[in-house]
Amino acid sequence: MHRATLIVYCGLPGVGKSAASGYTADQIDAERYRTDQVRKQLFPDPSYTPDETDATYDALLERARSALESGSNVVLDATFQSRPYREQAASMAEVLSVDYEFVYVDCDLDVVEQRIEERTDTISDAQFEQHLQLRETFDPIERDHVVVDNSGTLEETYRQIDEHVL
Repeated sequence: MHRATLIVYCGLPGVGKSAASGYTADQIDAERYRTDQVRKQLFPDPSYTPDETDATYDALLERARSALESGSNVVLDATFQSRPYREQAASMAEVLSVDYEFVYVDCDLDVVEQRIEERTDTISDAQFEQHLQLRETFDPIERDHVVVDNSGTLEETYRQIDEHVL
């Protein structure tokens, strides 16, 4: 019997987490949960308060838990900027005895700015200013993780995922 796997994509807004997590979910036949979608389901007109963020991550992790318990692979797509949210995801995986991996998506600043300006994905509200603000407050990832540089083409990103994540 196959052991379910949890892959946690984290990183700043606009770096390409959704492209990377979507590719990964397709490759490993996983359920994918994104905070952008969960937040809008819970809060149709989000204000991005700390309480709203806590509720969003609680719901995200609860959906992941249900899918993992049923044997499905899960890919999470969220900023995971603060250490406690990452620790909750890791603890959940350990309690459920599933394999898990953290993937930090990085991208050159000028590429992020251009992509955010050209973005047609309306699910994310993040603007370049939020990227710059969160860049200053992103908690260091103090656990084993893979870094994917999404500054180049999608094919280059997918190749990194194939080599280091899958």
